[in-house]
Amino acid sequence: MAEGTAETLYGELSPVVAALGLELVDVECAAATVRVTVEREGGIDLDALADANRAVSCALDGLDPLPGRYTLEVSSPGLERRLRTPAHFAKALGEVVSVRLLPGAGEVRRFRGRLTAVDDHRIVVEGPDVPGGAADIGYDAIERARTVFEWGAAPAPSPSRGKAHRGRERARTP
Repeated sequence: MAEGTAETLYGELSPVVAALGLELVDVECAAATVRVTVEREGGIDLDALADANRAVSCALDGLDPLPGRYTLEVSSPGLERRLRTPAHFAKALGEVVSVRLLPGAGEVRRFRGRLTAVDDHRIVVEGPDVPGGAADIGYDAIERARTVFEWGAAPAPSPSRGKAHRGRERARTP
């Protein structure tokens, strides 16, 4: 396959994983590895990943995506998902995202904030770490973006265990 391999594979593999009831989230070709990310509404289990791995492997046999030997990795997006397309960003609307801009695209290249708007050409990220409190960013200025998993509120402290209780001491009887 020529340049644009990941985009070409995305188009070729989308119907393959859709036939399994899955959505193709991303395809990445790096060195001797083809990474395929799939998901399903409500979550994905190991059986679905195994089925996707077999189906994608068969499809790639006919496509020959990389010269020589390569490794195929099929996985779910996980908690911190890479965002590449307008559809990815639209699904993450309202979430906290981390954005790295291309060199020269802004004074601050890396920041995190809440994704507050998305359309076909740009995103808007707001928050205290964002220069000026809000940034209107065209997709062509984004080098890399992902969702950020935020832990929930700290649990309420539990009663101490094993600590000495204060109070009356017991009288000892001989």
